[in-house]
Amino acid sequence: MADKNLTCRDCGKTFAFTAGEQEFYQSHGLVNEPRRCPECRGAKRQERSRGYEGSREMFTVTCASCGKETQVPFQPRQERPVYCSDCYSTMKPRR
Repeated sequence: MADKNLTCRDCGKTFAFTAGEQEFYQSHGLVNEPRRCPECRGAKRQERSRGYEGSREMFTVTCASCGKETQVPFQPRQERPVYCSDCYSTMKPRR
């Protein structure tokens, strides 16, 4: 395989799709060539991860075990205890 020059669909910059990258894509069953340069791919990845975190409403609660204030991604109900991540991780898993 030879290196290919591709054009980024976001910024329009030409970037190299190296033989090594082509082999990686092929070995992982990927059939489409990348449409974005490495910089734009990284920026898009960060944008997606920020969008997911920013779209969740967080609720401040007090841990039922240690009393520490923490945030959870759900509206707690008064009749159910809520735990911080440290206390929750030490609890015995339910079956």
